[in-house]
Amino acid sequence: MPVPAVHVLVVSLLLFAIGIIGVLTRRNAIIILMSIELMMNAANLNLVAFSRQHAHLTGQVFGIFTITVAAGEVAVGLAIVLALYRRFNSIYVDDVRLMKE
Repeated sequence: MPVPAVHVLVVSLLLFAIGIIGVLTRRNAIIILMSIELMMNAANLNLVAFSRQHAHLTGQVFGIFTITVAAGEVAVGLAIVLALYRRFNSIYVDDVRLMKE
């Protein structure tokens, strides 16, 4: 018995909301990156749910492209976090304002 699309969309909405809350409330750069990944996975879940509902593979193909872009984003984001840690010995976003000095 297949899962109804409404249930998948509710789970996706919850994942996206958790991601937004994580981005807005946390100050740790790694947690913010993980929250962004959570939001991207929620979007992927929507793409796959609508793709399955309409019996087209386009949503699943876009989901694969999104996962590929997310992998690149993680690599670049972690490189930036490591560079900030090496320079300032901190990964908190509030300390980024020190880069202006």
